[in-house]
Amino acid sequence: MNSPDSQLLQELLDREAIRDCLYRYCRGIDRLDAEALRSAYWPDGTDRHGAYQGSAKGFIDHALLKLPLAGRMIHLIGNILIELRGDVAAVESYFQAIQAERDAQGQPLETFLCGRYVDRFERRAGEWRVAARTVVYDWVRQTPLPAISDAELFGVRQPTGGRQPNDPLYELLRQAPFAAEEGAA
Repeated sequence: MNSPDSQLLQELLDREAIRDCLYRYCRGIDRLDAEALRSAYWPDGTDRHGAYQGSAKGFIDHALLKLPLAGRMIHLIGNILIELRGDVAAVESYFQAIQAERDAQGQPLETFLCGRYVDRFERRAGEWRVAARTVVYDWVRQTPLPAISDAELFGVRQPTGGRQPNDPLYELLRQAPFAAEEGAA
């Protein structure tokens, strides 16, 4: 393979690794999967995330303590633009997040957020992760939710999503051949 082809292939592999990291973050935050969440950031990474500004580790620790008390959430990523500069990349990713919360009076509330993750990614030892994240908020809407149970809400639409390890995804990953591959790594 000639040099331009191998350079193009490496660029494509780098872009895909960055996208995969962004998707792991979404899985980690939505399913409260600590391993997936931590794998998205370098241990010395930083995060400016709303009121939180500090280390990525601090953000993750805060999220893993706070979010089990929150309701359902879904994060969607799109419009991923990646500017590669050797072992560093500037990455802008649009997000939509829907979160079930409670208002100041304890009433159920849906918060719909749209914005962008403005990330500095770094490749270290061949692996891409977030080194610095700034969350930019472009839209927010809050709507009251009816106070009903999941059984009433979803009805026959089963199974419903859950948190690790109770989400159907983790059941799939515990099955062969996935469980055998996980232990081999």
